[in-house]
Amino acid sequence: MPRLELVSHALCPYVQRAVIALTEKGVPFTRTIVDLDSKPAWFTAISPLGKVPLLRVGDAVLFESAVICDYLDETLEPRLHPADPLERARHRAWIEFASTVLNDIWRLYTAADEAGFDARRTDLAARFDQIEAILGEGPWFGGKSFSLVDAAFGPVFRYFDVFDGFVDLGLFDGRPKVHAWRLGLAARASVQGAVAPDYPERLHAFVVRQGGHLGQLALRVEQAA
Repeated sequence: MPRLELVSHALCPYVQRAVIALTEKGVPFTRTIVDLDSKPAWFTAISPLGKVPLLRVGDAVLFESAVICDYLDETLEPRLHPADPLERARHRAWIEFASTVLNDIWRLYTAADEAGFDARRTDLAARFDQIEAILGEGPWFGGKSFSLVDAAFGPVFRYFDVFDGFVDLGLFDGRPKVHAWRLGLAARASVQGAVAPDYPERLHAFVVRQGGHLGQLALRVEQAA
């Protein structure tokens, strides 16, 4: 196997997907963190979209987390996608759904005022209702086997581990399957290790810097501490 290097950012949820997949595969890799506010020239030279993650495979470079995860799954055991083509396509569709949820989370923490924030919370509640309706008995998305869908949703739920510290969104109330899935993912070693120990503090500070309603709530908690 060629040397693997994952070019990353400390907070990026799409990077976390790739880290989780690599960890589940048990393959050695190095991780290089870049500052996306001050992108080094070597990074812009190899990143067509100026985004992370990138996976260096020897001298080759892959971009886009879905492509990276699919490559890893096609070349390394254990397989994290179902063997059945239809079920595999279904899993890929729900990975795309996870990306939509991440966009909704971005709208939540950038909402300028309480009305916008409440609207985004309602949007997220509807997303989690959709997920609750299709989840089986677990413990993972596809049942007993951990999959790339789980790798995609681990970073989704991680946001709320931090947000819970300064606001009660109530998004998992009355959604027992989603709640159990969230807890299971939070306890998974590959999910835990996908970020550095200072991730909560970094995300907290990032949300405050956005200047939105959620950042104001976070700042109040910080000032009251």
